[in-house]
Formats: sequence, C-alpha cells, structure tokens
Amino acid sequence: MSIFAVGINHKTATVAVREKIAFNPDSLSLALQEMIKDVECKEAAILSTCNRTELYLVQDGNIEHTQDNLVRWLAKHHNIPASTIAPSLYWHKDQKAVNHMMRVACGLDSLVLGEPQILGQMKQAYSQAKAAGSLSLVMERLFQRTFGVAKQVRTDTEIGANAVSVAFAAVNLAKHIFARLENTRVLLVGAGETIELVAKHLYENNVDKITVANRTISRAADMANKMGADVITLAQIPEHMSNADIVISSTGSTLPIIGKGMVENAIGKRKHQPILMIDLAVPRDIEEQVAQLEDVFLYTVDDLQDIIAQNIQNRRKEAEQAEKMVCTQADSFMSWLRALNTQDTVIAYRKQCLEHRDSLLEKSLAQLKTNKSPEAVLAELATKLTNKFMHDATSAFQSAAQGGELDKLVYLRDIYNIDEEDKK
Repeated sequence: MSIFAVGINHKTATVAVREKIAFNPDSLSLALQEMIKDVECKEAAILSTCNRTELYLVQDGNIEHTQDNLVRWLAKHHNIPASTIAPSLYWHKDQKAVNHMMRVACGLDSLVLGEPQILGQMKQAYSQAKAAGSLSLVMERLFQRTFGVAKQVRTDTEIGANAVSVAFAAVNLAKHIFARLENTRVLLVGAGETIELVAKHLYENNVDKITVANRTISRAADMANKMGADVITLAQIPEHMSNADIVISSTGSTLPIIGKGMVENAIGKRKHQPILMIDLAVPRDIEEQVAQLEDVFLYTVDDLQDIIAQNIQNRRKEAEQAEKMVCTQADSFMSWLRALNTQDTVIAYRKQCLEHRDSLLEKSLAQLKTNKSPEAVLAELATKLTNKFMHDATSAFQSAAQGGELDKLVYLRDIYNIDEEDKK
C-alpha cells in the first residue's frame, strides 16, 4: 500500500495550463468517484485552488502503473491531450507525499509563504472527499495529522504574523499604480474568501467606493454591509464597468465573466481613462484578450509574484522552524502507517500477549515462594490471564453494541470465531 500526491502548481505550470485541469466544486464528488474507479485507487481526495490542483490517493499498485492511469484519467476528465498535462505534473510517494501534503496545509509550498487560506481549502477538500465516500482509514488519519501540524505551526511560529496573501498583493499592486487609493472606485467580482480578503485590505486603505458583483446577491450583501459597499448582480457588470478604476475578480466560474467587448465599451464611456484589472481566478474570469486593449492594465495571479516576493523575507526564518515540525509529524505518521503492515501488527500483538503472560507468571512464582498452595496459584493465574485477554475484546463488543454498529459486531464475531464455536 502506497500514498501518492500528484499535481501542478504555480511553480510547474502557467495559469493557462492550471486552468485546464482545475476542478469545478459542483462536480467534485463525481470526479472523486470516477477517480476511484478509473485510477484503481482505494482512497482519494482532490485539492483545487487558484494556484494548484493536487490529487491525493492510496493505492496498492506501483508508481508507473499509477502514473499511466492518472494521466489518462485527467486527460479524459478534462477533455485535453495527455501531453498537455504530463510535463507539468510532480509526483510524490509515501514519506515525500505525506511531507508534501503537510507542507501545503502549512502554507510552506504556497505562492505566498505561510498564507493561511490554503488550510481552509485543504479542510474543504477533506470534507468534499468525505462526503463523496472516497476516504477511509489511511487518508482520514493523514488529513487529521495534517490539520494538527498546521495548527501547531500557526500557534508556535510567527509565519502568519504579517498579512501576506494573493489578496494583499493585489491591493499592494493597486497602491503602486494609483497615487491615492482612497480616491479610486473599485468593482469586486465574486464574494468568496479571496474577494473578502481583498475587500478587507481595501477598506483598511480607506477605499469607500466599492461595488461587489456576485451571482448570489445575499452572499455578497453579507460582505458588502461590513464596509458600506454597493451590491449588483453579474448581469449588471456591463453597465457599471465604466465607473470602476479598479476591477478585481475571483469567482469559481468555468468560463470568463468579463469579455473583451464589455471592457472595450467601458473604456469608450470612460473616454479612455485607464482601468486596472486583476484576475485572481483559475480558470480566468477575464478574457486574456482584454490585455490587448489600450488603457487597460490586466494582471493575473502569475503577475503578482514579484510583489509577493518582497513581502515574504520576514517569514523565511519562521518557515525553517515550521519545516522541522512538518518532518517530525510526517515521520510519526509513516511510523503509524508501517505499523499497519500485517507482519508488524502480528509481532506487536504477540509481544503484547507475551508481556501480559510474563507479568502474571512472575507474580505467580513469587506467590509459590511464600508456600501458597500451588493449586490456588494456578487457579488465580488462569483467571487473571483469561480476564486480561478477554478485556479488550469485551470492551470492543460493548462499544459496538452500544453504538449500534452491527457490521463491527459481525466482524468481531468473525475474528474470534464465535459462530464456529457455537456450531461445535
């Protein structure tokens, strides 16, 4: 049994490639079920964000077999050539896969070192996989260990002390372009976590002319009310675009929301007054052809890297401490996984039984030296030894019965040959 972590991120692929294999949250459950079947894996989870798409799986096959099946499935699922995907994929197995997954959750592999949003996205990936029924013992334990080390890193290091994120970088870019950010009019498209962070940073920079466009008005209203922003629907964007000096977009749409023609019309109404447009979505919310227009400055998440690089220096030292925590927890998890091996489990069980026997035998021998009746000593030894070995099984039976876990009761009866004994 092996654990694999496979994916692409901002280091291995451009946004043009990443958006091709991004997963739609609405169809993720179906994708997980397909993955279990087509890739022939026992357990699976998918993490899909703006900067990465990663697949975590447990499988008995070798890595070459897994690679072939997974690339073939990704190509089929996203209807793109395998040759488009394969060169950008990275592969991690067992210890390296566990270490990678924990580093991702801690923000150590993010575009913005130490950014906190990824942990929430990892928890969402866990919840979606659990709902889809694609998790079992190994991945369940791995996710819990991963969340644990991420919490430890946040608590015991200062890696998240400073506000450094893609949202922060977007607002920082706007500050470099506009002399006075508080005098600008901003259109935010979407109402998810990223846009909410953007809005927070804008509000902190005294921007009070903000309009939020979203498919669901009520979702946008909750965020907009906190800062006195206006709310419109996505269909109303064309009529409001000309009023915006800055447009920042991040939705989960699979198709662009803002097209070249829409922006071209807005520029005409603005009498060619420039617009800064920042597309934080993958797949894109803004057609890339918009960059061809004069008086439009279009940036994607990939363009923010230089800005982000200036803000991560103070996190590097804390990251070193976090890396040590991750390694310790990864080692601990792999020790637990190795203990699941049949031979190791048998050895551990036999060792436990022999220790119980030796402990009770030592006490019995001591009693014999006090001239206690050998029959009484043997009877006491037999009783204590039997009770010792019955205790764990009895507790397991009671727990399963109280919890109404009939499958577990049947399993326990099978282990202890209870039905076979009844037939004798």
